[in-house]
This record gives sequence, C-alpha cells and structure tokens, in this order.
Amino acid sequence: MTEMGTARPASQRLVLIDVARGLALLAMAIYHFTWDLEFFGYAPPGMTTQGGWRLFARLIAGSFLFLVGVSLVLAHRKSIRWRPFGMRLAMVAGAALIITAATRIAMPDRFIFFGILHCIAVSSVLGLAFLRLPALLTAAIGVAVILAPPYLASTAFSHGPLLWLGLSVFPVHSNDYVPLFPWFGPVLIGIATTRIAISQNWLETIASLGGGKNPLGKPLSFAGRHSLALYLIHQPVLIGSVYLASLAFPVNQLTSITNNCVLSCAQNNSADFCERFCDCTVKRLAEEDLLETLQTSGNNVGLTPGVQEIVDQCTASTLEANQAE
Repeated sequence: MTEMGTARPASQRLVLIDVARGLALLAMAIYHFTWDLEFFGYAPPGMTTQGGWRLFARLIAGSFLFLVGVSLVLAHRKSIRWRPFGMRLAMVAGAALIITAATRIAMPDRFIFFGILHCIAVSSVLGLAFLRLPALLTAAIGVAVILAPPYLASTAFSHGPLLWLGLSVFPVHSNDYVPLFPWFGPVLIGIATTRIAISQNWLETIASLGGGKNPLGKPLSFAGRHSLALYLIHQPVLIGSVYLASLAFPVNQLTSITNNCVLSCAQNNSADFCERFCDCTVKRLAEEDLLETLQTSGNNVGLTPGVQEIVDQCTASTLEANQAE
C-alpha cells in the first residue's frame, strides 16, 4: 500500500516498484468499482466474492503485501530507521482506525475491523524481525504462514479479540478482512525475494528498467508514490459516483429483489435451484401485489398470508423441474 519507512531519494528510487504499486492500486479500484455496482444492484449479488473475482481480490491483496515486504527491505537495508518508520506506521495505523470508525457507523454488521491497512501496519512491525534472517528461512516461514490456517484453526481463535489472527473456525463477516494468517505470508516472501535480489545484484538491473518514463508508467508511478492517499479517497469517489448514477438510472426493482433472493438462497441450495425458485417466487409475488409485504415481513415471511403459499408452490415446481432434467 505504501512504503513503511523513509522514501529513498528520487534519484535512487526503484521506479518499477512504484509502478507495480500503482498497478496494484488500479486493480483494487477496478475491483472496488465492481463491488459498488454489486452493492447498488447493477451486478448480481455475491459476484465479487466468487470465482474469478474472488481470485482477483486475493491477488490484489497479495501483491500489496508482497510490496510491503519489498519496501521494508529497501527502506532499512543497512539499519532500521526508527523515526521515519514510526511516522509512516502512525499514518497507516491512523488511516486504518479511520476506516474502522467510518464503516462501523455506515455498515455496523460488516464493518472493517482488520482490513488491508490494519494488516499492513501489523505486518510491517512484525516484518522488522525478519530483515536480518536468512532469506530462504524467511521465505519458508512465509509459505508456512500461508498454508497454516486449516491446520491451526480453532474455536479458541473464534472470538472478537482474536479474529485478526485469521484462525477462526467460523466465517467472519466484514467487507474487508485481511487477517495475519495467511496474509503475513506474502510480506515475508517479499522480504525474502528482495534480500535475494540484493545479494545477486539484481537491483541495478531493476533500476535500469525504469518504467516511469512511458505514458502509462508515469501515472502509475505517481499513484505508487502516493498510494495511501489514493487508497483512502478512491472508494468514496467511486461509490459516490455509482450512487449518483443510481439516482438517474435506478435498478429494476424485480431484478434487484430476484438477485437478493438468489444470494440468500444460494447459502444452502444449488445455484440452478435458486435461480429458478427466485424467478418463480418474485414473479408470482409481483402478480399478487405481495412484494411490499415480502420486503416488510423480514424473518416472519413464513407467517405472512399468501406469501408462504407462493413459496411452497415455487419450491415444489422448481424441485419437479430439476428432477425432470
């Protein structure tokens, strides 16, 4: 996300690292914009948490954290520069706390209590202990951290104060959850990779590649140098833009309700069943002018006259159609 230490003089900066960080930020903006479209009903619910989009999100987070490890080594090659490190850490940790406070107010059920910035702050402190260890050992520990969660998960880690470790046996509900396990792993691998690059004199080659002189590289390099500020402002700008668009081009109500029905249904049923069942149910409810009743009934939907009958009929017809195939 941002270098956790003193920035190197402009003449000595590895521009390619700035470009890589800017590219990761661009990818994150694309993902967040898609999430915003989903949030306002323009994309199917749950789309950004499944399949290729889920992999895309993980690659973005991994690339940021890998670059944190790279930046730690570059900023503290000879010795740890405590004062600039502390200033940068305070900026990242402060931004993380602001995000927690804002999301706690805006979306209390899924607020961000340990997201990418929280992980960067904690990983940067822990990463200092690995700056002088053998690179291969650091890399091995990094791989172990990535692979560890299924083996270390326990109910003992499933409570609020320990959820940041990432070892809970229960799903954690947050709009940005980047726990220490497995995400400290990419940081360690970034540290190890950079240590090896230095020992093999690869940094000179990387520096010679530049990357910030072409038309695309310049804005990416700029974004990489100011990644923390851009990270903080890009999502409010994007979600605000989609909100304004939703006022001019509102989502079709039936489509939105059907998508939400599919998302809820898919937690316990197959996708084929849910698509057919929800399409049937929403259409029948609309025909009977019961959509408003459905939306206001909440968890008492089964007790609502007329609604339960339609639900039962659509369930039966969907099961019959699936068995006939």
